[in-house]
Amino acid sequence: MSEQELKRKKIKAADNLKQVMADYFYRMDRISTGKEQGKIAWCTSVGPAELLKAFDFEVHYPENHGALLGSTRLAMDYIPVANALGYSPEICSYLTSDIGAYLKGETPLSRAYPGIQSVPKPDVLAYNTNQCRDVQEWFRFYGREFRVPVIGITPPRSLSEVNEAHIANVVAQLKAMIPVLEEVSGKKFDIDKFRERVRLSRQCSELWGEVLGLARHVPSPWTFFDGTIHMGPAVCLRGSQEANDYYQILKAELEERIENGVAAVDGERFRLYWEGMPIWGKLRALSEQFAGLQTCVVVSTYCNSWIFSAFDENRPFESMAQAYTEIFINRSEDVKEKYIEKMADEFKVDGIIFHDARTCPNNTNSRYGMPQRLQERLGIPCLVINGDLNDLRCYSEEQTRTNIEAFIEQLGEGKQGAWQR
Repeated sequence: MSEQELKRKKIKAADNLKQVMADYFYRMDRISTGKEQGKIAWCTSVGPAELLKAFDFEVHYPENHGALLGSTRLAMDYIPVANALGYSPEICSYLTSDIGAYLKGETPLSRAYPGIQSVPKPDVLAYNTNQCRDVQEWFRFYGREFRVPVIGITPPRSLSEVNEAHIANVVAQLKAMIPVLEEVSGKKFDIDKFRERVRLSRQCSELWGEVLGLARHVPSPWTFFDGTIHMGPAVCLRGSQEANDYYQILKAELEERIENGVAAVDGERFRLYWEGMPIWGKLRALSEQFAGLQTCVVVSTYCNSWIFSAFDENRPFESMAQAYTEIFINRSEDVKEKYIEKMADEFKVDGIIFHDARTCPNNTNSRYGMPQRLQERLGIPCLVINGDLNDLRCYSEEQTRTNIEAFIEQLGEGKQGAWQR
């Protein structure tokens, strides 16, 4: 089917993105297979990547691999394998699908990048539980498998305010990682290299924030669904010049769209906020459904999670600790609500979609009355859809499609009584 038939508009920079990500994965594979000198570190997606890069580690993100398993729908083949090993079907389906794929000796990287046979073998694993406990247990599994060091940070959680004591706590944990990283890498810690990585990550965050911010324009030049694809460098390559160069290209293209009046969704009638995880195996179907309803999902908590505005190369440890501790998922309900309220206003949204992800309670914000409170305070409707990031057994396509259609119809009617219950 053509892009027109799919009601989707290709972003030209996607070709650059494919090359950037291919270079990244092939470079790690060469190191992992001994064809190129270097060391591999595994890191959680909002973990201490800058510190790892200061030791010249190439960094692999298992959550990114989990998202690939979800988007290719291979996750459903692997989750039961991890379940059989004793990993509950109720825990993170990134974790279970990734471990299941490892146990079967398979990876979607082999299909996307011919010649790559497996995920890169780690020399060290570094986690940050600012997201959840699951990442710690995930990395400990691989630490046992590969018999390599597992180090990490366990910051305070559910914070209404991030204060100096919290920052000092995380800084101490970051510095405690250094002797292990020196031993594994064979290199002494270099504060100037660390500062440079923090500087590059700050620039990446600024550019990514500017790119996402272009969706404030009415009509929006791109969608949340585009963002889940183009966030790759912000997740996997922050702290590098390659990521920054890519976002300059993407930004220029989207600014050109705005200048020429090109909308991501033709005839944009409604603008929505997506709160929660993507449903990776259904991104295309959801994108097409919203486009067909002349509705643009313009902003999300998820994509904005890789904007780390606190980074400051003049205060590398303190600013890094602050950036990774004050992320949305690590905050209290009142802070999260204020953030969503601010974004809903800035992006002129007509409604909010909450995704209740079965195996991701820490990134699901619909379970303690938040949609009802925001609906009352903002005067815009909220819809909760049930699903999961990778486990499609938790998702009803027919029910979701019907609920979304009814939700958009209610937006069109503009009758508060239709959604206030």
